[in-house]
Amino acid sequence: MNIENKIATRQSYGEALAELGEKNENVIVLDADLSSATKTNIFANKFPNRFINVGIAEQNMMGIAAGLSTYGKIPYVSTFAVFAAGRAYDQIRTSICYPNLNVKICATHAGVTVGEDGATHQMLEDLSLMRTLPNMTVISPSDDTQTKWVIEEISKIKAPVYVRLARLATPVIYDANQKFEIGKGIQHGNGTEATIFATGVTVSEALKAQEELQKQNINVRVVDIFSIKPIDKEIIIKCAKETKKIITVEDHSIIGGLGSAVCEVLSEEYPIKVERMGIKDTFGKSGKADELLKYFKIDSNAIVEKVLQ
Repeated sequence: MNIENKIATRQSYGEALAELGEKNENVIVLDADLSSATKTNIFANKFPNRFINVGIAEQNMMGIAAGLSTYGKIPYVSTFAVFAAGRAYDQIRTSICYPNLNVKICATHAGVTVGEDGATHQMLEDLSLMRTLPNMTVISPSDDTQTKWVIEEISKIKAPVYVRLARLATPVIYDANQKFEIGKGIQHGNGTEATIFATGVTVSEALKAQEELQKQNINVRVVDIFSIKPIDKEIIIKCAKETKKIITVEDHSIIGGLGSAVCEVLSEEYPIKVERMGIKDTFGKSGKADELLKYFKIDSNAIVEKVLQ
C-alpha cells in the first residue's frame, strides 16, 4: 500500500470513464448537474456528444438511462450517493432493476467521509438499499487501481450495477498486475488472530491497523470485500474457520451493509460471533473526513483497539 500516493475513487472513476469511452462508442454518461464533483466532466470534455447533463433531476435521469439502454447504449449515471440511491430509489427499482436493464449507477460522495457536507449528504444506507434489489450487482472499490478495473469490467455485464465511490482521497493499495474478479474478495496476509473484512475507504484503514498490530506481534488478515453482491461466501467461511475473531468495518450503517452481509453468510454456513464496526444506527455529522472516521470509530486506531479487546 502506497500511503503517500492518495487518489479519490471518484477521480479514478472520471479517468476510467474517459478511457472506456475511447474503447466503446456505446458508452453514454449522464449526470445531474454535479459533473465537476463526480468527475464525469473528464468524459464530457472528451466526448461532448455522448454526455447528457439532465440538471437537478435525478429521478428523470434514471428513466432516461433506462430508455437509452433499450437501444443498445451503455449508460453510466452519476450523482452523489444520497441522490442516486436515495432520491431515485423508486426509478432504480421499477424502471431499471425490474426489467433488468443495462444501466451502471456510479454514485460518488458516499459515507461520512463526504465530510463537511454534513448528515443530509452522508449516505449511509445505499449498500443496504441496493443489495436488496433483484438483478443488481453492488461494488464498493477500495482504491484507484481497483476502481479503474471495475468501471471497464462492469461494461461487460448486461444488467444493472451500482458502484459506490468516495470523495476522500485514499492510498493506492494495488499495482497494475493485481487480478480482480467480481464476486471474489482479496486477502491480505494469513494472520490467525483475527480477520478484518473491510470495503471501500475502510480497506486502507484496516491495512494500517494490520501494520500496527504486526509491531505488537499480533498477526491478523485483512479481506477486501469490494464485491458486496455477489459476495465471496467461500473466503468468508474459510477465514471464520481459520481465525479467532471476525470483524467487519465499513463507512456505512452496520444495518444492511457489509457487516450484515457477512453475518448472513456465517449464520447459515458457520455460525460464529462477528464484531461489526460502522455507523451505529445514527446519522452522520459535519466535520473533516479524517475526524469523522475517528469519531465514528472506523479508523485504523479503532480497528486496533477492537482486535486488542
